[in-house]
Amino acid sequence: MIARRAEEIAPFIVMEVLEKAQEMERQGIDIIHLEVGEPDFDVPPAVKEATCRALDEGLTHYTHSLGDLDLREAICEHYFDAYGVVVKPEQVVVTSGTSAAMMLVFGALLERGQEVIISDPGYACYPNFINFLGGVAAKVPVYEKDGFQFRPEAIRERINRKTKAILINSPSNPTGNLLSEAIMRDIAECSPYIISDEIYHGLVYEGQEHSMLEFSNRAFVLNGFSKLYAMTGYRLGYLIAPESFVRPIQKMQQNFFICAGSLAQRAGIAALKDTRSEVEEMKRIYNQRRKFMIKRLKEIGFSITVEPTGAFYVFANARSFSGDSYRLAFNILENAHVGVTPGIDFGKNGEGYLRFSYANSMENIAEGLERIERYL
Repeated sequence: MIARRAEEIAPFIVMEVLEKAQEMERQGIDIIHLEVGEPDFDVPPAVKEATCRALDEGLTHYTHSLGDLDLREAICEHYFDAYGVVVKPEQVVVTSGTSAAMMLVFGALLERGQEVIISDPGYACYPNFINFLGGVAAKVPVYEKDGFQFRPEAIRERINRKTKAILINSPSNPTGNLLSEAIMRDIAECSPYIISDEIYHGLVYEGQEHSMLEFSNRAFVLNGFSKLYAMTGYRLGYLIAPESFVRPIQKMQQNFFICAGSLAQRAGIAALKDTRSEVEEMKRIYNQRRKFMIKRLKEIGFSITVEPTGAFYVFANARSFSGDSYRLAFNILENAHVGVTPGIDFGKNGEGYLRFSYANSMENIAEGLERIERYL
């Protein structure tokens, strides 16, 4: 018999769209990918050089389970420079991508039946991690008219004796919206623990992102190198945890993952220290694409009440075309040959929306949206 947790885990629908698109590409069909949240840029030269240098120097062995000390110190320096918060290297755990960091945090926090409050819509994998580890994903609806921001009063209504943490993601996947400083302060007062997914920090085009560490010493921060530095294949992430949790998390890391890749960790140091100009150029190009995509989607007939200002997504209301986002996304793929992500992937309250990624060239975005307009 297959374990129930394996049978019952929900599929990650964006991956099913991608895999169907790849199958069509193997048949010779030209597909434009607006579904996947993966930067289309190459890694910065300093990252390549650090990777090759680490290989030449034979740095191909296990590191400390918490991660290379030089990298942990660089992460602490980054958080002080960006947010004015003091983090000790002993609080940092370097992981094989941010997904591994999630597994460690939820594993350290949750007893069976305890709840983590998450937004609906929100990143599709959050509830799957929580449920897999025996917890309960307590969903709180967020709404387009609010820019998909949490309403603190709705969080307070959802809190009960089983609530262990509140999870926030700002800038958000799938919406691209930022939580305001006032709401973050309010959330910081609501819960024993806050989990802050900051993977899209740095990719902000209007306004200012804030780390939850500015407002709470009960925060777990998830971050990594995939998005801002275009290092998805390096599978390098990290978490910052309250000191009392580090030793239990370290023991899980030792048992389940041992350590993050040694070459990737050396590349991470270079990313933090030597890529400012390349990152700024990527952000400039993303912002151009963001403005173009928002304008074209509105022209086509999608509704965008509050324009996204971070990450590289537009979460567009598609109800004027269909109330079934899953069917609409696959119809667009099969007929217009453009990959988009159905809103239902991100929760019940995401139904009726489509997520568009602008992590693709301007040429491809323009052609993809032209195809969608013709089909619709």
